[in-house]
Parts: sequence; C-alpha cells; structure tokens
Amino acid sequence: MSTRDAIAVLAAAVLLAALLGNNPQQTAKATATPLENPDGTRPGLAPLTSRADRTAARHLIGRLRTKGMGPKTGYTRTRYGENWADTAANVPYAGNGCRTRDDLLVRDGHDLSYRGGSPCDVVALSLDDPYTGRTIAWRKKHADDIQVDHVVPLSYSWRMGAGRWSAAKRLRFANDPLNLLPVDGDTNEAKGGSGPASWLPPQRRVRCAYAVRFAQVALKYGMPVTRADRATMIRVCR
Repeated sequence: MSTRDAIAVLAAAVLLAALLGNNPQQTAKATATPLENPDGTRPGLAPLTSRADRTAARHLIGRLRTKGMGPKTGYTRTRYGENWADTAANVPYAGNGCRTRDDLLVRDGHDLSYRGGSPCDVVALSLDDPYTGRTIAWRKKHADDIQVDHVVPLSYSWRMGAGRWSAAKRLRFANDPLNLLPVDGDTNEAKGGSGPASWLPPQRRVRCAYAVRFAQVALKYGMPVTRADRATMIRVCR
C-alpha cells in the first residue's frame, strides 16, 4: 500500500469514528444520578455510591412532609389529561410535536429506529433498564415490553392530595420527565401504584437513586408522602 493510500484509509477511519462518536444512538448513553439531573432531561437513573451523595440524598428526603394516605375515591387516569399529551405547559419537551412517551424513549434509549425518519415515532431501540439491570431489545409491535413508569404513581399522588390540584398541574405531573422512566414492562406492572415502603426496584444498587427521584418529584409538586415511605427512602440511602 502506498503512503497516499495509507493516509486515505486512515482519514476514512477517523471520519467513521467521528461520525459514530457523534451519534448518540449508536451506543448506550451515559446515565445521570438524580442529584445531577434535577429537571429529568438526562437519561437513566445512575446509582448514588459516594458517601457525600448519600448524605445529600438523606437531607433532600428529610425535607419531605408526611401525612396519612387518603382514599382512591374519584381517581381515574383521565383526571391527569390526555395520555402522553404534548400540551403540558412548563415542563421539558412540551410542545415539540412528539408524544411524551416517545420523548422519553429517545432520552433513555440507544440504537433507535424511527418510522419514516420521524423523530416522533420510535419503532425499535435498546434500553438499559434501571429497575432490573437488564438490557431490553424493544420493538414497537411488542410495545408493553417497555413501559414508561411514573416514579410517583398517579394514583399515589391522587391519594396524597392531587385531587385538589388544578387540571393543568395534574397534566404537568403526568408528563414531567422528572417523574418518568422507561423500564421493563412486567416490573412496572408489579409496582402498580405503590410507594417506596411497599415497592423498590429489584436492582438494589439503584434504590437510593430511585428514592431521591421520588423525593424530587414530591418536593417539586408540593406533595407529602407517607411516614413509612419517607422512612424507607432514608433507610435505603444510608
């Protein structure tokens, strides 16, 4: 191979590496801890491992108000507006023309494929599921294999006072990326409307991060939690 040919091959390799490196869909995305991600726009749920982070986590959780859980009377999903609405005001991604669910799949997934090149119609991806630690190869024809979890469940918020919120506030709560994580569908079904005292992610190493995200959402929306839930959240961050 001539020197000129060798240079050309090297240049092509460098260009290919640059293109792949600049395309976030090619490899798994770096996840953020909830302390680094207060608006929910960074992907995933990285564990909190340092002593300083866990101390900060306990201080944040300690700010939560507590009260007893009320009844579920009057709760329906429709109380929180259209499912995955793009019309919630004052939350990230709102008004971008894509459903909230697709926004979250794009935020957390990698190796994404779209129908017709549309950024709003994700049809395939890989997801590093924070709740189980598994990597899920997802296709839209089996849509429920990945579900977008409300970290603070809608029914939980209702029982803790959301029935007295305005409709606009409930719409924001249901579509706020801070409160949303794409996860394994069966695991999300098992969680249901539970708080942390009744359910925590199977992957133990992310439990403190999950508790912090739960607390961040509750604090943002001025929502109390049960005394048992707060105690559990502090415990998993010791």
